[in-house]
Amino acid sequence: MNFAETLKLAMASITAHKLRSFLTLLGMIIGMTAFMVVLSLLQGFSAYVDEKIAGIGSSSFTVQRFNFEDFKDTDTIAAAQRRNKELTFDELDFLKERANLISHIGAKAGNTSRDIRHNGETLTEVSITGAEPIIATIDNIDIAEGRYFSEAENNNSMRVAFVGTDVATKLFPQGDALGNELTISGIPYRIIGIRVAKGTVFGQAQDNFVQLPIKTFGANFGGLRFQRAPYFVVMARNDVKMADAVDEVRTLMRIKRKLATDEKDNFGIVTPDAISGLIGSFTGAFSVVILFVPGIALMVGAIVIMNIMLVAVTERTKEIGIRKSLGAKQADILRQFLFESGLLSAIGGIIGLIVAFLLGILITKFVFPTKIPWWAAVIAISVSAAVGILAGLFPAWKAAKLDPIEALRAD
Repeated sequence: MNFAETLKLAMASITAHKLRSFLTLLGMIIGMTAFMVVLSLLQGFSAYVDEKIAGIGSSSFTVQRFNFEDFKDTDTIAAAQRRNKELTFDELDFLKERANLISHIGAKAGNTSRDIRHNGETLTEVSITGAEPIIATIDNIDIAEGRYFSEAENNNSMRVAFVGTDVATKLFPQGDALGNELTISGIPYRIIGIRVAKGTVFGQAQDNFVQLPIKTFGANFGGLRFQRAPYFVVMARNDVKMADAVDEVRTLMRIKRKLATDEKDNFGIVTPDAISGLIGSFTGAFSVVILFVPGIALMVGAIVIMNIMLVAVTERTKEIGIRKSLGAKQADILRQFLFESGLLSAIGGIIGLIVAFLLGILITKFVFPTKIPWWAAVIAISVSAAVGILAGLFPAWKAAKLDPIEALRAD
């Protein structure tokens, strides 16, 4: 019996009992839908991190007081607080003068929260930061209206502000934010620019901020020290590897701080890969656990298929006896039942994949971005078919082993 004939028989058997086939499929559909929705959320989360957090493919990194490794436990935190020093503008100038593998470097400072006001309207807990003008280039800031700070405004500690769209729209609903003033701690600042809306990252608004020239920030917010101490954002040259630029900056910082070869860095360097790696270390462990639960649903679907196939063998005992008496071999009977179980499971997997895709569209629109890679879809259908074949293996073997004479006597 050839492949086409076996497939035709399997389809005929499935369509002959439509309700039973549907109920059999239901377990696999639910299991596959649950599994693929969870997988799409994990994949979407990974892509979300790459785009919003780590900036994968970016050529910039930061030099700051602490590194991720400094926060492993209370002992390392305490040691890092004793060892690591705040960064200074003297060190920034040292890097600017001597680094050959970087194209730009600038300082940021903050993050401080304050209430801001305009004409009786108040926004609470707005993020206030300071930045050098070069940060607009390094961070590739998209400007919706106006402009970013100039060197003259920073050097003269002028009271100008670059704001997010939330600040502009909520304090200035008439759309006249540009050129107007807002007040922070009783001090007025003129708005010179508004950034393009960025939305949220993990539910945290990215457009509720005011950014000032870093020297203005230092002068009006208690100096650039402690939690307001500066950190450096560095952009590697296009023609060099980021790892080489990072090594150069690390070496220069060690030279500037007169660290011996056996001394540990008393500063931190954070790259996009380090950020994605840190998040990956958190998500990797519980991803397996999260996928285990819908995996159980797939197992339940396979058990349902096995049970129905066993029932089918019992119901079709006489049919099997007739086919064997007409010359059907054990391999033919085995192949037919395996085809039925595999086809049932594959159909359930395909339907489950479609349902998961439609649910993913809704989840992406209203909750969180999801993503189903093409390879995951192929693997899902293949796995569902394989699960069905494995589930049908015992019933098929049982059917193939039936004695034709005993089978013909069955009622």
